[in-house]
Amino acid sequence: MSLDAETPLKRSIGPLNLTLMGVGSMLGAGIYGLVGKAAGVMGGAVWMAFLVAMVAALLTGISYASIASRYPRAGGAAYATQRAYRLPWLSYVVGLAIACSGLGSIATQAKVVAENLNTLIGLDLGFALAGTPAGILLISVGFLILVSALVYRGIAESMWANAVCTVVETLGLVLIIAVGMRFWGQADLFEAPVSPANTAGAITAGLILQGSILTFFSFLGFEDMINVAEEVERPERTIPFALIAAMIVASLIYIAVSVTAVSVVPWQELAAAPGPLKLVIERAAPWFPAIGFTVITIAAVANTALVNFVMASRLLYGMSRQGLLPATLGRVHRKRQTPFVAIGILLVAVISLQFAGDISELAGATVLMLLMVFAVVNGALIVLLRREGKIDGAFNCPVVIPVLGMAICLLMIGGRLMEGSARSPVIAGGMIVAILALYGLTRHWRRPGANVEA
Repeated sequence: MSLDAETPLKRSIGPLNLTLMGVGSMLGAGIYGLVGKAAGVMGGAVWMAFLVAMVAALLTGISYASIASRYPRAGGAAYATQRAYRLPWLSYVVGLAIACSGLGSIATQAKVVAENLNTLIGLDLGFALAGTPAGILLISVGFLILVSALVYRGIAESMWANAVCTVVETLGLVLIIAVGMRFWGQADLFEAPVSPANTAGAITAGLILQGSILTFFSFLGFEDMINVAEEVERPERTIPFALIAAMIVASLIYIAVSVTAVSVVPWQELAAAPGPLKLVIERAAPWFPAIGFTVITIAAVANTALVNFVMASRLLYGMSRQGLLPATLGRVHRKRQTPFVAIGILLVAVISLQFAGDISELAGATVLMLLMVFAVVNGALIVLLRREGKIDGAFNCPVVIPVLGMAICLLMIGGRLMEGSARSPVIAGGMIVAILALYGLTRHWRRPGANVEA
């Protein structure tokens, strides 16, 4: 095997590929089920929730764009945290919290891909493991091996696969808009659900906050983009442009899809449907084959898994180079120029999670942890802007952006704690304690001072 610990990652990602990566990661699978849940909260005004969530997410997105432009490194969130606070344990928690969110997401998406593929091939081995049919497990493990092989093969190949999947999933959403646009104007886009707390069915600030907290998670994925900073051409300019462009494109699609959905299907039915967008297609375009929507769903979910795998492997690589993780995780294959050890470790971890049974609570907990990470990283940018000022040639956002971004993240954390189940916060707290314990136990692996860079 040809490898070298000093081999750099390959810079081959241009503005278009990076924008497609962001769009693909954000569109992903979330919108396919989230529209129905959001309609149950907001009624016909579901589009408003996506609009407010876009503004909220864009604030943190701009902060991330500024960090990636000022410090274009893999594991950028952990790096900025260490540079600002100079607390290795906090940087360690931030990095591994993001890695855990990626692991949970990849594991969940692998099962969704397997379930959808199985509707096409009908693999039945006649027994189950950890409550999951063995055929589903076999397909999901095969899918994970395929994704890891693609990520190992090279960043250019991964970005091409991402581009193809992004085009497929985007065309699927554009199809929904196209076939449903003739129904626009047939629904009250300001109708809210009537409840004991809202007997008039009015659009209130509290209702918008509740809906935007829910739809905010459809924008998760922008944070993945900064972890490939060392593989981006001219990252100081490319990353801010691509990140903000991806968020705007995703936002326009979300708003158009939500308006279309409640126009074609009454929001009450949409909220109760197990597959809301599939129902929209069935009503607006009954001629469209069911298998077509299955293929679009597979492309969307597989794409998010691919982007998360790339993100997590680069995050482990970046944390290793900062001295927060063992040096071997920072090894790069000389020919492929990919962090092959980190990729292998991730493959073992996500395959193990396939046998862990129901991991839905883990997904909820990692989302809560991501909000905490966003708050910490926004705070880090505030510190760095005040301490270091503007950096020539970089995208330097005004300090008010991370201030507002941090405030909104804290507000959403409060909303999740008050409205969500108690299990997710408990799991999130337990994961943070476990990460801190791991930090203490692996102290001898870290290189003193390696993570402190001027």
